[in-house]
Amino acid sequence: MHPKRAAITSARLGGLQSDLHLTDVQYDTVIAILYASYCPAQIPSNMLLNYVTRPSFYISGCVIMWGITSALTGITRNFTDILACRIFLGIFEAAFFPGCTYLLSRWYTRKELGLRAAISSAGMLTSYAFGSLWAAGILGTMEGALGIATWRWLFYIEGAVTVLIGLLSMRLLPDYPDNTTWLTVEERRIAQLRLAGDVGEADADAQEALLFEGFMMAIKDPKVYMFTLMCFCEALATSFSNFFPTLTATLGYSTTVTLLMAAPPWILPAIVGLVNAWHADKTGERFFHLAGWWWMTILGYIISLTTMLTAPRYLSLFLMALGYSGNMLTIVWVSNSIPRPPAKRSVAIALVNGVAGVGSVVGSYIWKASWGPQYHPSMLIALAGAAMSIVFAFVIRCMLLRENRRMEQNEINTLQRAQHDRIEKAAKLEGITLEEAFRRREGFRYLY
Repeated sequence: MHPKRAAITSARLGGLQSDLHLTDVQYDTVIAILYASYCPAQIPSNMLLNYVTRPSFYISGCVIMWGITSALTGITRNFTDILACRIFLGIFEAAFFPGCTYLLSRWYTRKELGLRAAISSAGMLTSYAFGSLWAAGILGTMEGALGIATWRWLFYIEGAVTVLIGLLSMRLLPDYPDNTTWLTVEERRIAQLRLAGDVGEADADAQEALLFEGFMMAIKDPKVYMFTLMCFCEALATSFSNFFPTLTATLGYSTTVTLLMAAPPWILPAIVGLVNAWHADKTGERFFHLAGWWWMTILGYIISLTTMLTAPRYLSLFLMALGYSGNMLTIVWVSNSIPRPPAKRSVAIALVNGVAGVGSVVGSYIWKASWGPQYHPSMLIALAGAAMSIVFAFVIRCMLLRENRRMEQNEINTLQRAQHDRIEKAAKLEGITLEEAFRRREGFRYLY
């Protein structure tokens, strides 16, 4: 499903821009307009999802409409037509990624969520890779079939596949732990108890909670604003993904070879990202598992800025794409840092991911054709975005560390007044220090 957003770049190589008589500015607008609807639509979509009892139907229904809209892109005749399709594509896509992340957070504990979300993100990256191979096959073999341009076939076929996946997911996706019908009563109870034990309270909203209470709680939390700034810069740093076939084309090969060469750089971050997420869950660490890979993106930009030789420039594409290995944990870190109540968490996920989309809107305009084939200004802007992502992530880490120390001190003060003698006796029996005994009784802590 994910190649729908990127199919436009492959279609450009197949003649979309010339057939629709788009100027470079109009083409950039076609790229950016998707995010103009995608970003604001995420918040109401996730707010609604939190109150929908059948998220399997809601998410799948949006995926089906997403596929239909993608297929309709193939019949567009001018700038206005394709602009309208991209707007609706953004609206329907808005339900998918933040909705899936939120649904996963309703089933998995904080130290299980990273790998599960990474599997979803790895699917996105491999879809970029196989989307390029798919596009190469269609653009290379179907020119003029039934009198239809190959770039139109690209949208027809990908749209049909997405509709099929949406129909299948209605039967395969679970709902929430308390109402998934194919689980037994005991299994549903265990699923709910696991989440309650992870944070120390049930993963449920108060019965009297109103629709907009979660929104108000989210916008009052300083952590949400820091995450939005981090994700904005992160999206700017990885905005090359919307122009990846174009960047690969600067190596000087034919359209088919260019699309084939655009595939491998996405396989590496998918594999690395899964291992990275597994280790992040195992250790409970977040900052270094994100920011470490953004340094790879920075290195990739530096190499690409300094040479136009084919081998090192192609290597730089691999390094730039490795930033996605860290990106897989971004929204997971948001969910980990705002675990309760679900209404607040759902809005925070959508808000942060939505603002990241704004970064993609800005990023759509920095890869100007007139700056090619070197794209030096584009890469300098994206490099600065990666650097600022690291800065904001470090600030978030410091904020969470400070909160953990505050909670630890409050617990120690409370325990020392109420249970000091009993805990001291237990420590002597276990042969451990008093500080270790207090630590073992600690409650919720943020993952940083």
